[in-house]
Amino acid sequence: MLTYSFTNIGSESLYQHLYQCIRNDVVSGILSPGTKMPSKRSFALHLGISVMTVESAYSQLVAEGYLYSLPRKGFYVADVRSQKPQIAADVALFVPEVAPVWFADFVSNHTEPDNFPFSIWNRLMRKCMTQHQQDLMQNAPAGGRSELRQAIANHLAAFRGMQVAPEQIIIGAGTDFLYGLLIQLLGYDRHYAAEDPGYAKIAKIYRSHQVAFTPVPIDKSGVSVEALQACGADVVHCSPSHHYPTGIVMPVSRRYTLLGWATEQKNRYIIEDDFDSEFRMTGKPLPTLQSMDTTGRVIYMNTFTKSLSSTIRIGYMVLPPPLAERFYEKLGFYACTVSGFEQLVLAHFLAEGYFETHINRMRNRYRQKRDTLISCLRAAMPPEMTEILEEEAGLHFLLRIQTQADDAELVQRVERQGLHVACLSSYYAQQEQAEAHTLVLNYSNVPEEKMQEAAERLQRAIFS
Repeated sequence: MLTYSFTNIGSESLYQHLYQCIRNDVVSGILSPGTKMPSKRSFALHLGISVMTVESAYSQLVAEGYLYSLPRKGFYVADVRSQKPQIAADVALFVPEVAPVWFADFVSNHTEPDNFPFSIWNRLMRKCMTQHQQDLMQNAPAGGRSELRQAIANHLAAFRGMQVAPEQIIIGAGTDFLYGLLIQLLGYDRHYAAEDPGYAKIAKIYRSHQVAFTPVPIDKSGVSVEALQACGADVVHCSPSHHYPTGIVMPVSRRYTLLGWATEQKNRYIIEDDFDSEFRMTGKPLPTLQSMDTTGRVIYMNTFTKSLSSTIRIGYMVLPPPLAERFYEKLGFYACTVSGFEQLVLAHFLAEGYFETHINRMRNRYRQKRDTLISCLRAAMPPEMTEILEEEAGLHFLLRIQTQADDAELVQRVERQGLHVACLSSYYAQQEQAEAHTLVLNYSNVPEEKMQEAAERLQRAIFS
């Protein structure tokens, strides 16, 4: 009969130890399939333990499929050989690459820790846990908590001139998720378009949903309406207040032309991405397309990624009223993807004026960083071979360079100096249209004390 030792088993219970011993023998093949196990009573007597201990171990083994029982016959060893996964000997485990550590990263959109209002955020978290305990246990509706939607509506009215109802606002875990919802809402049979060059992830999202998609070229005024007409798009994604990555600001004349394009057919829409519009460095923020729209053709989207932190995955979209109604009819079964706790904290942050104070502080901070970097670049670079462009809005600008090196070689040279950069050409879907020898410099994550040396390293990489 099977014999197992119960000495020195530590804190493990008797039934767990017996279960483990039998399981190991079944898996290793010591107990072959079909072997009849001892009866509970005789096994307990043999091992000097209680019948209840044996019964508990047998029950667990049956539940997990290592044993099976036959009425009035007893317990038998199951055949687990066919259940064991076969792992090919030549298959290597995937090991993610370790991200390099750069002296200065001009690509990342992360926020420096010193710029986040930790003390205020912490205080509001405690306030929410004290004052909203019952609310925190309630699931938010599909569009998000009413407190946050109302706070966003008030913010948009005060700072972007947009008169929208809270019911038009849909909260989501970043704009990436919201783009997917829009495709479901507008339809997989639509033809979507986006600016070229542009944010590469937009094209990837549309293509991953397997919808018709066309990159549309831009000119000095923004997305080309003629190209939109030619490609037959129904929906266009654009960033009129500050185009990424070129930094172009769409003039009012082009905005009205684009709105006119949208009204020519019933099912045309414009997705207005107002990314980093809060950081216009000179003058007042430009009016949004949504605030100029009188026919309900503009879907406004924004996020708190740049204004607060890339790790706070809270974005929102403002739907025209008919689309908002359709959203709740068609997609209202979705749960809101942002935790109710984070929504309440952000709602207080907006409603109590902290966001406005934070944006003003960060605008001054980023203006200082921009001026420092531009000053360092102008001191380090030969003026006749470099040109700085589109530095008046957003948190990046362009550096055009006269060089014989192609863009791939240019990036490699710069990376050898410990700097992470991207060329404007890498943002083009249609490479034959790409503008070469132009760097896109995002300065939001570069410490000010590193900018002088970063500029000198850039100069050595390009001109030495």
